[in-house]
Amino acid sequence: MDVEPPVAAALARELTVPPDPTAAAFFDLDNTILRGASIFYFARELYRRDFFTVRDLAQMAWMQARFKALGEKMEHVHLIRERALSFVEGHTVDEITAIGEDVYDEVIKDKIWPGTQALAQLHLDEGQRVWLVTATPIEMADTIARRLGLSGALGTVAERVDGVYTGRLVGDPLHGKAKADAVRALAEHEGLDLTRCSAYSDSANDIPLLELVGRPCAINPDARLRAHAKAHGWRVRDYRTGRKAAKVGVPALAGVGAAAGGVVAGAALRRKHH
Repeated sequence: MDVEPPVAAALARELTVPPDPTAAAFFDLDNTILRGASIFYFARELYRRDFFTVRDLAQMAWMQARFKALGEKMEHVHLIRERALSFVEGHTVDEITAIGEDVYDEVIKDKIWPGTQALAQLHLDEGQRVWLVTATPIEMADTIARRLGLSGALGTVAERVDGVYTGRLVGDPLHGKAKADAVRALAEHEGLDLTRCSAYSDSANDIPLLELVGRPCAINPDARLRAHAKAHGWRVRDYRTGRKAAKVGVPALAGVGAAAGGVVAGAALRRKHH
């Protein structure tokens, strides 16, 4: 039997979680929500579309392999990001945004850590807002946040003039202390109580962000963050098999390097046959 409209409305009200205006959660992206570095997946798609050469991709693939095995090495991530920026110079925002949508559909959606996504959903279910806070370009971050049903994203901003990228950044990459500063500013603007907020990251580079909130959590942590979290009684969640970041050595990296070469070769073959 159908439920009468007034009864259905009452049930809907009971099932609706009221907003929690002063609490929120902030999630790093790479190696926290996503396996690997989002900028590498984006760069790989740019390569497939002839934005740059196989040699460029080979170097970025090796950096991506080290990133997944050892955790965040910002000199590598910065190099990948700077190269990607130079390759999009002269292209339109609409074009690059559309490529980002394709990258999500073809690659990123299958590399989301289910455990971290479930944590984000728990905050949403409690009526809290959830933001990505990442050094990834804001266009990619916005796409991922929207596809995951999150509240929004803070990311690195590339300069554009009349809808065309210049190849330069606006300000600095959203990394380290800059993340904490951005979240502090957002909290002030949104009326958040940071002592009631949560933050999640895999990297010791994000300790300033994690220390900013009342409920920090290390996700898939690198060795430095794991030690820091243990010393300070922070929550730790590791969704990887074998806790690779704490155990990987040079022999393992050699195997990862071979895998990176396979990624490059596979991309080259796919492009050849398109």
